[in-house]
Amino acid sequence: MTRLYSRRSVLAGGLVAAGTLGLAACGGSDSSGSGSGNSNTLKVWCWDPAFNIYAMEEAEKVYQADHPDFSIEITEMVWDDLQQKLTTLAQSQDFDQLPDIFLMQNMAGIKNIVNYPDLFSDFADSDIDFSEFPESVTAYFNYEGVQYGLPFDSGTAVGAWRTDFLKDAGYTIEDLTNITWSRFIEIGKDVKSKTNKPMLASQAGASDLIMMMNQSAGSSLFNDDGTVHIADNEELKACAEIYKKLVDEGVLIEVNSWDEYVASFTGESVVGTINGIWISGSIQTATEQSGKWAMTNVPSVDGVAGATNYTANGGSSWVISSNANYELAADFLAATFAGSTDFYDTILPSAGAVANWIPAGESPAYQEGVDFYGGQAVYADVVAYGAKVPTVNTGVYYYEGRDAVSAALTQIINGTDIDKALQSASDTTEFAMG
Repeated sequence: MTRLYSRRSVLAGGLVAAGTLGLAACGGSDSSGSGSGNSNTLKVWCWDPAFNIYAMEEAEKVYQADHPDFSIEITEMVWDDLQQKLTTLAQSQDFDQLPDIFLMQNMAGIKNIVNYPDLFSDFADSDIDFSEFPESVTAYFNYEGVQYGLPFDSGTAVGAWRTDFLKDAGYTIEDLTNITWSRFIEIGKDVKSKTNKPMLASQAGASDLIMMMNQSAGSSLFNDDGTVHIADNEELKACAEIYKKLVDEGVLIEVNSWDEYVASFTGESVVGTINGIWISGSIQTATEQSGKWAMTNVPSVDGVAGATNYTANGGSSWVISSNANYELAADFLAATFAGSTDFYDTILPSAGAVANWIPAGESPAYQEGVDFYGGQAVYADVVAYGAKVPTVNTGVYYYEGRDAVSAALTQIINGTDIDKALQSASDTTEFAMG
């Protein structure tokens, strides 16, 4: 295993210039060390009892079948608090307080690896085959060719649509499959004229949808060398044009909050939604709508060479800390999250946790039809979609760039010239980068 210590000479100049942590030796350099202090116990930090914590508890049971003395101690910590805790420990060099394993949002991967390298162990000495995960997802935690995170929950995007509303307008789910955004707008206008329902809603001031569009076209907010790629990004400009047309034509309505967004499709005021597969949990809260939904892929961006019908939004990965009992942590993750179809079959129906691990999609549980979605084997479809999502460079300043694009999108909707708004977003991002 190569931890980040060998990379300190490469990173030190940039980190010192950025005012981040010094790169002193830390207490976790011995791979026999443990965040738990017990050779058979792993400490884990993560959030969401019904999803991530539940999955970790089920993974514990799977591993205990061959390791009966094994146990896990889980500390629930919402993401914002977990990130703050990591930042504090990194800046104080207090690595003995780290758990063995912690969960991290995918979009925060590279930023933390670069800014706080002493938090991480890599997976070089593990038995995990990362080719069994979509490259677009492993890339979130791959720095200079080394892997630092194990993908868990899928952020693969889907279009989820009410088949009864589509039928009323003379369409089926197949009519929304493998199409472009221009065709989607044509269909959306027709559906609205016949049902008086827009196709979808989006939260005003948020950039989820345009970011999904941009990734589907293989585009990023940053170039490979880390420089900003916003004002001169033709793919992003095309996405902004599409978004504005969706709003102008009434095919998409903007709402003011997340609750209003969810209520738009559960309350039947729109035909459906486009988001990461995790949105299925919200969709299925409308139990009376069972059998009236179906899923497909997302529209592709017109006029962009290589544009796809596949993208993602969200997702998270497991990290082995620099203070971990490395051998135990790596073996546990390899045998469960990267090696057990039984494990994924168990958590799928209870938590709706769709695997990023591609072999899981071949299991019987994934092939079963889901009654809520009219008997469609949606989970197998999503795993297949995930393998086709373009890999893009999120960069260290992804959140700063995303926030700047969100502000630009609001300006564009209110009539600001697209080129001017994107230039302002570019300038804002560059200023945030120092």
